[in-house]
Amino acid sequence: MISAGRWILYFWAWFATILQLPGDDRLSGGETTVFVTSDKAFARPLANIGRLTRRQHTVGNSFFNQNWVAAPASTTARDGLGYLFNARSCSACHVRDGRGSPPAFGEDALGLIMRLSVPGRLATGGPVPDPAYGLQLSERALPGVRPEGHVRVSYREEKGNYGDGSSFSLRKPTYEVVDLSAGPLHPDIRFSPRVAPAVHGLGLLAAVEEEELRRREDPGDLDGDGISGRMNQVWDYEAEKVVAGRFGWKGNQPSLRQQTAGAFVGDLGITSPLFPGENHTAVYAKLHGFENLPASEQPELDGKILQRVTTYLETLAPPARRMVDDPVVRRGQKIFSRMKCASCHTPEMRTGDFHEIAELRNQTIRPYTDLLLHDMGDGLSDGREDFMASGREWRTPPLWGIGLQERVNGHTTLLHDGRARDLAEAILWHGGEGRTAREAFRKAPLEERVALLSFLQSL
Repeated sequence: MISAGRWILYFWAWFATILQLPGDDRLSGGETTVFVTSDKAFARPLANIGRLTRRQHTVGNSFFNQNWVAAPASTTARDGLGYLFNARSCSACHVRDGRGSPPAFGEDALGLIMRLSVPGRLATGGPVPDPAYGLQLSERALPGVRPEGHVRVSYREEKGNYGDGSSFSLRKPTYEVVDLSAGPLHPDIRFSPRVAPAVHGLGLLAAVEEEELRRREDPGDLDGDGISGRMNQVWDYEAEKVVAGRFGWKGNQPSLRQQTAGAFVGDLGITSPLFPGENHTAVYAKLHGFENLPASEQPELDGKILQRVTTYLETLAPPARRMVDDPVVRRGQKIFSRMKCASCHTPEMRTGDFHEIAELRNQTIRPYTDLLLHDMGDGLSDGREDFMASGREWRTPPLWGIGLQERVNGHTTLLHDGRARDLAEAILWHGGEGRTAREAFRKAPLEERVALLSFLQSL
């Protein structure tokens, strides 16, 4: 039975939807937008969600938040945690469906994972794994099993000045992998630290037709504006062909289903129909006596549960914008465009009419991303290729909800590795194609910088 409080919540969500007007800047996700500003702002289902979709969302939510256990266990639908893993649940990293943060000095990473590879490309076009540690370091393990190693991060402050003479400081990270349990890393190892991103609004991004994204590409910068975005080209394991990528920090996943399956095996060590192989290498297995253990006849995560978790991610709503009529915010919005921030952080796009979830179709959304790869300069380069993405290239992250991050997750760290401590630092780290916008911000008078940051806080 639904409580009276829950009925009131549903009523106000419905009433807020009725009050929405076409072109309303508050509507980050069109009719799917939720008007929530609490620490649950990223965890609400689509405002227009139907009864059947809500049921699937609820089931997926339970698996997303469930702590998985080793097999065999009495809860057979929730066992299968790998020998090696980084977390026991999806929500351990994506807390309240929000963003992770880098570890403090000396702490083990949880909201941050370390991708690994060596030079070259696989037949699929993807990165080549380290022979002993694979494509991702596992920092946790079942009792009696040694983790692969641990990530340690330290920072060096780099000073700079705004155009008005006031100073700022950026922290530059240095990463070290310690306590390696399968011998040394490859001498040409490539590292790429990745913080867990917020997961609201992903279904809407999936529902944007590829043609619309392609129209925004300009890999040769033919218009001469200094912006040359392009889509990554990645391997689709179900279609068994190269397709456009749009998810992940490097746009290295073609779909939410594949991204979800990849996270299950990479982060939790749980196999699925898409990725039936265990996440440890043959080298590690031989060193630790795993090579003779019987392999599971069936994937630990069946296709139905994988789809329910995918549906859950597809049906998390973006929160509404706030303070849209504030004069300072409105001025900041104009500055955002004038400084060319909108060249990559595209304010508006529209979903297509093809998505299997009807609630996502034909929505005007305001995610502030173009889902394209952009060269962000040497300062943010990880030196690691990921399919067609170079070390300097990163997919434009969506900005919707960024002003609620501190309330939801208790921190304001940003960028792919969480090095930026706030919005200003994130802007000041922009290089490459983002250099013009960075310099415009750095040289701007204080009142303009405040206005721009106020606008970003309204998203």
